[in-house]
Amino acid sequence: MAAPYTVLFFGKSGAGKGTQAALLIKTFERLDSTKRTIYVETGQRFRSFVDTSGSYMARRIKEVMVAGKFLPPFIPIWTWTQFFVDEIKTGDENMVFDGVCRQPEEAPVLDSALQFLGRGKPVVILLDIHHDKVTKRLLERGRFDDTKERIAERLRSFEKEAMVVINLLKASPNVRFVTIDGDQTIEKVHEDILKTLGVSGRI
Repeated sequence: MAAPYTVLFFGKSGAGKGTQAALLIKTFERLDSTKRTIYVETGQRFRSFVDTSGSYMARRIKEVMVAGKFLPPFIPIWTWTQFFVDEIKTGDENMVFDGVCRQPEEAPVLDSALQFLGRGKPVVILLDIHHDKVTKRLLERGRFDDTKERIAERLRSFEKEAMVVINLLKASPNVRFVTIDGDQTIEKVHEDILKTLGVSGRI
């Protein structure tokens, strides 16, 4: 298996980014069990911080998340930068990102970090899925921040903020940008991702 891979998943909340990231990590591990894959998922790190810390910062982060808004850029940048410091041991790890770089201010910082780390040309995968489908998925999973009003706010924020980042990445010579139909079955989406990466594998 050619490596290391650097894959960044983008898409609306509920588009299946976490599911596809987990499947991709399993495929990487099956094809080369000796190589670590680092999973960078800022949303879960925020939720864990909120659940385990009684700090003022944790309370402020929860307020913003419950409101369905994006956190100020310094917080996600701090989160994934600290993750790099803690988790990158050799520089040869595969890296899978989910939920990073949702705001325009983050894009150049992440780009400079990946270039500094020698990650080559990362693959950016946009899982494109209809609003109605993600709304249904999010209501079914029942997280504390998954109400109809908060979901609608997150979708509006995605169109306003994240799409700016996505358009910047599409035009960037430093990444390979691919759009995949997220309305397909989980298996078909995974298959399309593997084809994009030139990886042979199965669920």
